Amino acid sequence: MAVFVVLGVAAGWWFVQSPAIQASVGTPSQLEAYANQAFEAYYSNYPAPDFAAQLWTNNAWIAFQAVGGGITGVWPAFLLWQNAVNVGQAGGIMAVYGDLGVFFGLILPHGLMELTAVFVALGAGFKMFWTILVPGPRSRLRALREEGTRLVVVAVGLIFVMGISALVEAFVTPSELPTWAKITIGALVLAAYWAYTLILGRRAVRTGDLGDLAEEQGGYVVLEAA
Repeated sequence: MAVFVVLGVAAGWWFVQSPAIQASVGTPSQLEAYANQAFEAYYSNYPAPDFAAQLWTNNAWIAFQAVGGGITGVWPAFLLWQNAVNVGQAGGIMAVYGDLGVFFGLILPHGLMELTAVFVALGAGFKMFWTILVPGPRSRLRALREEGTRLVVVAVGLIFVMGISALVEAFVTPSELPTWAKITIGALVLAAYWAYTLILGRRAVRTGDLGDLAEEQGGYVVLEAA
């Protein structure tokens, strides 16, 4: 998360300070139209149910790439950099034209949960890569099998979380509610997620339930020499 924030702030600051970067993104009239119209209109261009479905699909795909591509070690890092730069650049455009408050008012309600889910997906992906490098006392094949089955559970959970984030973005973000109310809803959704994770998650760890699939659910058994 800290890396994302640093990259995003750096990208936004660089954009604000560099006329050359601004010119490479668009003409002044195009950037002004984006800041004053297009950025906010994006959240209400489509009917909310259709927009939510589109967002859910897109966000789930990003999470799938982060988890599934984690074994490379490179792809999650690229996704982190790409998303941080995109968010930072959007914030930079809004800042140049005096709309930074609008930017945060529209990003935070759904972004609190959405970005948390992305960070979890990236962390799961990096863990898979680390398992290859440092499998511990297990063989690499066994370590990959065990961590891979746990990632299936993580991926399923993230699909659900991304769905909730999409509902907030489609129905709450573009609503007529005051900005403070929208952000409060987003914060409550995030708080509910962490309450579930920390309370039920710790309980599961204490009982030894680490999210492993049973061998018959995993679809195969790895044989190892005695």
